[in-house]
Amino acid sequence: MTIAKVIIDIPTRQINKTFDYLVPDKFAHILESGMRVIVPFGPRKIMGFVVGQSEHTQYDIRKMKEILEVLDFVPVLTKELLELGKWLAADTLSFYITAYQAMLPQVLKAQYKKELSRQTDDSLGKELDTLFAGREVIAFEAFEHSNIPYTVLQKAIKNDAIQVHYLVKSRVTKKKVTMVEPGIESHRLEEVLLDIPHNAKKQKQVLAFFAENDEPIERSELLKLTQTTNQTVQTLVKKSILRQYQKEIYRNPYDDKTFQRTFPLELTAQQRAAIDPINRCISADEHDIFLLHGITGSGKTEIYLQAIQKVIDKGMEAIVLVPEISLTPQMVDRFKGRFGSDVAVMHSALSSGEKYDEWRKIHQKEVKVVVGARSAVFAPFENIGIIIIDEEHETSYKQEDQPRYHARDVAIKRGVFHNCPVILGSATPTLETFARAKKGVYKLASLDERTNKKPLPQVEIVDMREELHEGNRTMFSRVLMEKMKETIYRNEQIVLLLNRRGYSTFVMCRDCGHVIECPHCDIALTYHRNANKLKCHYCAYEVPMPNDCPACGSESIRYFGTGTQRVEEALTRLLPEASVIRMDVDTTRKKGAHERLLKKFANKEGDILLGTQMIAKGLDFANVTLVGVLTADSMLHLPDFRSAEKTFQLLTQVSGRAGRHELPGEVIVQTYTPDNYSIQLAANYDYQQFFLQEMRTRKVFQYPPYVFLTLITISDVNHAKVIQTAQQMVQMLLGKVRPDTIVLGPTPSPVLRVKDRYRYQCMIKYKNEPQIREFIEEIRTHFKDELKKDGLQIFVDMQPYQLM
Repeated sequence: MTIAKVIIDIPTRQINKTFDYLVPDKFAHILESGMRVIVPFGPRKIMGFVVGQSEHTQYDIRKMKEILEVLDFVPVLTKELLELGKWLAADTLSFYITAYQAMLPQVLKAQYKKELSRQTDDSLGKELDTLFAGREVIAFEAFEHSNIPYTVLQKAIKNDAIQVHYLVKSRVTKKKVTMVEPGIESHRLEEVLLDIPHNAKKQKQVLAFFAENDEPIERSELLKLTQTTNQTVQTLVKKSILRQYQKEIYRNPYDDKTFQRTFPLELTAQQRAAIDPINRCISADEHDIFLLHGITGSGKTEIYLQAIQKVIDKGMEAIVLVPEISLTPQMVDRFKGRFGSDVAVMHSALSSGEKYDEWRKIHQKEVKVVVGARSAVFAPFENIGIIIIDEEHETSYKQEDQPRYHARDVAIKRGVFHNCPVILGSATPTLETFARAKKGVYKLASLDERTNKKPLPQVEIVDMREELHEGNRTMFSRVLMEKMKETIYRNEQIVLLLNRRGYSTFVMCRDCGHVIECPHCDIALTYHRNANKLKCHYCAYEVPMPNDCPACGSESIRYFGTGTQRVEEALTRLLPEASVIRMDVDTTRKKGAHERLLKKFANKEGDILLGTQMIAKGLDFANVTLVGVLTADSMLHLPDFRSAEKTFQLLTQVSGRAGRHELPGEVIVQTYTPDNYSIQLAANYDYQQFFLQEMRTRKVFQYPPYVFLTLITISDVNHAKVIQTAQQMVQMLLGKVRPDTIVLGPTPSPVLRVKDRYRYQCMIKYKNEPQIREFIEEIRTHFKDELKKDGLQIFVDMQPYQLM
């Protein structure tokens, strides 16, 4: 008898292991590792992943349960991905099931439903009899929505009067269309056409169509072409003159779009020097990691495209990761234009069905290239020839929920497995990446000139403190306002970056100083003008904007700070001749909104593109000659050791949006800290100097890349308990780690309370702690009872990017 090793779809510590199940004879020849199955687990039916098979088990075979159902005919996880999942779970200290679920589209995750079924004709008691109302089976939700106490139901279940059934259904939905074709031979079709009565004009039209076209056609298309109704078609189907059937099709998010075919461009000497070692790697089936350090407009994408072509020519596959906010239509156009239908695109703006269909194209080997955001690194290719991470410095490559992986680490792991090169591209690489390239761990290729030989735009720093002294209380400096007027007069376009969304950052009473905060989180609520509401960006709590101060009743309630909506209003007032296109989380929430807004701007339907970080990257508009940064220092003052680095990266990226083609560009950076080195060096595009200066700071304060970091966050509804647990944990850690390892904390998290839970954190800084993961697991095991019963939560991030 074959035994299947199954990982169960329950993310808890006690169940984080394989369970043995018997494979019934009917599944013996079809079951493979990587398939999803339904198995009995206690009283429930649960989905699980088969991760291995064996002829032996340590358990009594007579007591073992059988697999109930196999959900797949082909494994959804390849052997490589199964191994990768084990490594990922160990590396990020997460559960196996969480790692495997992260690799698959949402629709492949199961939904669980409970039903209550009546086992007796006798009375169940007044409350339950009313609930069942003569029915044999009811949904468990019906009980949950009633006011009947759980004890009443529990008693009925114990007495076998009611049984609980667990139903599992896979969410997989394949899109199908109805096709229509002739049900008889063409010569008979003509005879039937002659026999149809004259008053059945619509039937005659449909049959006349098929007399000329005997190919199957989509029913909706047929109805449109013949201008008839479904009723007419059904009449002919009933007479067996026509035949209907369902055909499975892919949902194509780019269906209505034609991509202009593009061809390889002549490379510059610098581009050739960069691509040659990559090509040698591809030819020799060798793994290596390359850092492509190129200024904006230096032609990194063309290098990616030509390297991918070489991989495709070898019959292999390519994965290209781009940050979510850079997954602009322009980026998709470049890959679809070069490789056509060989490209699958995966990102969050697609519907669940579209994501599933794009994933299926990859899984069924119908495409050669996948372009996508972070999770596309798990694309189920089996013959990878290159993995590219564009804008590798982007923090969105780090997942902030379990499993807390970094896409770069997963890409390198897969690159080793497939013996293929991994390319990291950026104008402003992370300090860790550049330090590795400097040491020779990665191969460095530099592109320091634009392909069109045009200079980078001039950057002017404006001190907003001086503007205030001069009596300018608007959010635009005089020089920026002057430049915007000139640009609009010349019929050119402007990009304005603001690092916030919403109308205003917070609302405060000018009489008593009360700031309206979220009742569930220790954070001020943000005002959103369109809905006239205050919203919490942590827990989604919202409340209508009050007219009076809730603390003192005063009407002197005012907005402070600057949000995108507020800037848009000010622009409309100060530059009435300019049309503004605003892009932030609020305006791009609807499907396709991102693309529509950019298309409007590309078609010159807007003079100013105003937005948050999403407009800083990946955009290429020939008519943009002015870029304005309204609050350059909004990130500098966050409690994050990477704040200077993030500021430098953002300013460099957004500056690169100006003057990319024939027209020269200029950049105005508004700041209250004009002397800060990250702002000064970004204005001069001096990455090398920024790297040296920031590395000195990191060395003094012992931050990456000089040390590794691990952040542990402890969370509970009880404030005292969080403090006590955190203190205990730090003491346990200090007893285990090496003397030169630093354990900081416990301290309250920068936002102490989120969703009514208090949060404390401790930070571990270490150079060499080979057993750090084992130590943390021991500590979590020590608190296992509190974690299980009391609602205590311990989050571990082995590579923290968000310290808030």
